[in-house]
Amino acid sequence: MNSLEQNLEKYAELIVKTGVNIQEGQTLVINAPLPSLELVRKIAKKAYEAGAKNVHVEWSDDELTKIKYQLAPDEAFNEFPMWKAQGYEEMTLHGAAFLSIYAPNPDLLKDVDPKRVATASKTSAAALHKYRSYLMADKTPWSIIAVPTSEWAQKIFPDLLQEEAAAKLWDTIFYVTRVDQEDPVQAWREHNVRLAQTKDYLNKKQYKSLIFEATGTNLTIELPENHYWQGGSTVSEKGIRFNPNIPTEEVFTMPHKDGVNGIVRSTKPLNYGGKIIDQFSLTFKDGKVVDFNAETGYETLEHLLEMDEGAKRLGEVALVPYHSPISLTNLIFFNTLYDENAASHLALGEAYPFNLQGGTEMSKEVLTSRGANSSLVHVDFMIGSPDMNIDGVTKDGKREPIFRNGDWAIGTLR
Repeated sequence: MNSLEQNLEKYAELIVKTGVNIQEGQTLVINAPLPSLELVRKIAKKAYEAGAKNVHVEWSDDELTKIKYQLAPDEAFNEFPMWKAQGYEEMTLHGAAFLSIYAPNPDLLKDVDPKRVATASKTSAAALHKYRSYLMADKTPWSIIAVPTSEWAQKIFPDLLQEEAAAKLWDTIFYVTRVDQEDPVQAWREHNVRLAQTKDYLNKKQYKSLIFEATGTNLTIELPENHYWQGGSTVSEKGIRFNPNIPTEEVFTMPHKDGVNGIVRSTKPLNYGGKIIDQFSLTFKDGKVVDFNAETGYETLEHLLEMDEGAKRLGEVALVPYHSPISLTNLIFFNTLYDENAASHLALGEAYPFNLQGGTEMSKEVLTSRGANSSLVHVDFMIGSPDMNIDGVTKDGKREPIFRNGDWAIGTLR
């Protein structure tokens, strides 16, 4: 067995045991692009060996997606197969675990009318809203991972031949997911402990607000009373521990939807729906985006913000140190799963209920009254940089350093 084959086996095992943590008799649903076939087969084998009852795979293909955007009539983008949405909801309620393999071609839809992309995104978001709300409340285990595709690999390594680029991206993925270590599952146990220590520190502090200062950024984010920081592994409604993201380096919580003021500038490109948005800034007043600009993807950003009222407000604030494994690769991945774990970031749209103490038991109305944002979308964008300073403001108004020059400035986290 060659080194790639060995690492694929370890990656599959990590995904099954740590990512979704498959239990005896459980169904696993996998959403995957065609280039991930070899890995999906290994994941299915590992899942069945772990006791899975069934492994159901939903395949996607970039070229078919592109053909539809180019040739389908406009009305096609106002439809979504509701049997699929209802099936996902049903499988969630029956305790299935969900794995998404996220490896989009960053330039797939660069020549497509942004209005078509926006319409399709809104239609899909509306149809899948209940299913996604179940996952965002950790009703059942779910995880997101990535595999190289030729287009994605060459976007990151444009000077390499296709096979060389894919091989280099595999090596990078194995490094940042700790698969290159002797026992990745144990390495992730230790990593989750470190993230838990960080979130425990912040949860005890219960800062009233956070202040972000960097080049192009001067932003104050109020935090709701009894907010709760999360990071690393979490626990489903039935008590199953799982890792929603592999890799992950973040701790994150909920901003107050009406308490964001100032300006923030992006530091990495955002791949949204197959379109790139880059070098953009957002100005907030009382929680709402009141002005924005973008050097690349202005129309796409405009359509995102117009998705619904909640798309103009924040649903997540996440802290990631600059000197973390993904950041230290010095790569722009054009893939939110990776780029968001290389830099502190914010998310426009829906808030996670579990970021409020007792939030998963609250009605939508109560969550809203406590400051949780509601939206059809949840879109992360990166704001972290080597010059980022972050302060926490205590309930008595004292400012305490959390980040200095892009890294932790608190106690043992330095």
